[in-house]
Amino acid sequence: QVQLVESGGGLVQAGGSLRLSCAASGRSLNSYAMGWFRQAPGKERDFVAAINWSGLATDYADSVKGRFTISRDNAKNTVYLQMNSLKPEDTAVYYCAANFEDSITRMAEVYHSWGQGTQVLVSS
Repeated sequence: QVQLVESGGGLVQAGGSLRLSCAASGRSLNSYAMGWFRQAPGKERDFVAAINWSGLATDYADSVKGRFTISRDNAKNTVYLQMNSLKPEDTAVYYCAANFEDSITRMAEVYHSWGQGTQVLVSS
């Protein structure tokens, strides 16, 4: 089993930036696809971005395309989400997740392991 721990969340003004990190332990992430999801209060968990094991393939939700960038450093067993031009509607708890079958997917139920989440609050 792999344990995932997110960090980097916080309070930021609209237009600002944050970089989230997802550090893994227990197993190497080298062969896994990784995803970021978010859940706002009272809403369902939504797909944000995903990346394959090599980092050469990515996918983004339309709402974040052009503003967010997912990347990974397999040597550090860490996945990142760079968030720029943040908007109040980006406020949510952000979760990273691992897909052991290394397929990029937007379907949360496909992912095998989840972190506990990190809060992002964007003020207007």
